[in-house]
Amino acid sequence: MTNQQDTPADDGAVEHIGPTHSGFVALIGPTNAGKSTLVNRLVGAKVSIVSHKVQTTRAIVRGIAIHNNAQIVFMDTPGIFKPRRRLDRAMVTSAWGGAKDADLIMLLIDSERGLRGDAEAILEGLKEVPQPKILVLNKIDRVRREDLLALAAAANEKVAFDQTFMISAENGSGCDDVMDYLAKTLPEGPWYYPEDQISDLPMRQLAAEITREKLFLRLHQELPYSSHVETEKWEERKDGSVRIEQVIYVERESQKKIALGKGGEAIKSISTASRKELSEILEQPVHLFLFVKVRENWGDDPERFREMGLDFPR
Repeated sequence: MTNQQDTPADDGAVEHIGPTHSGFVALIGPTNAGKSTLVNRLVGAKVSIVSHKVQTTRAIVRGIAIHNNAQIVFMDTPGIFKPRRRLDRAMVTSAWGGAKDADLIMLLIDSERGLRGDAEAILEGLKEVPQPKILVLNKIDRVRREDLLALAAAANEKVAFDQTFMISAENGSGCDDVMDYLAKTLPEGPWYYPEDQISDLPMRQLAAEITREKLFLRLHQELPYSSHVETEKWEERKDGSVRIEQVIYVERESQKKIALGKGGEAIKSISTASRKELSEILEQPVHLFLFVKVRENWGDDPERFREMGLDFPR
């Protein structure tokens, strides 16, 4: 398919020559395979938070990219793993639900880890999913070529992938090939979102996600996975700045002390990092106020699940 060119219309809007394409691409894979990093790379902006902590992504985040004449809506799903808690079950259910709702499924595998552990179970699950599927091997710069070819062959023996790509989400190698393929493969049709929109995540929720990322980056070793951030107040001020109040929920008093840090050092560091990034995203000054509250067993509270965009498993 020949790439279509866009030309400016008289009113300044972009007029597309030839048919437009659009569709939803579900990005699934084991935890820490690099899904959020890849979505941010393909969208060209930060729409999904990234940390070394496993299961950072909790609900489906949609990142919207334009490539040639196509609008590609990436669904960054939670990592698929063997669930142990109620929150785990909700996340895994959300990931598989996102896959079944998509026009195309992109399985991302960490080339270093290969098909060990959760990847094997995901391949088994994909056999029951009828949508077209492509395989993307990530972190190829860390693996020998012969090992990559063997990994691709092993995965394709288990599932009939329409195409296999080898990429590095971190440096962008191979990502243009993925975008070219998606742009010509997704169905013809009108775009779902305005041309300048890069995510369907409400700004209040994105702000909470940014703070949660900084929380995990700062306290990766000390703070348990069971912490949650909510934006409780958002006030646009007359001077062009915005005042944001957020609450970090933890399950025990000991976790609150960790989040605050000695003399408030940890919470100040988290607030500074989050405020800086939010100011860049919003392109306006941000006054960020963080509070830490103990809410025992918040992982069993249906309201918290709704806040995260997850169904509450019974």
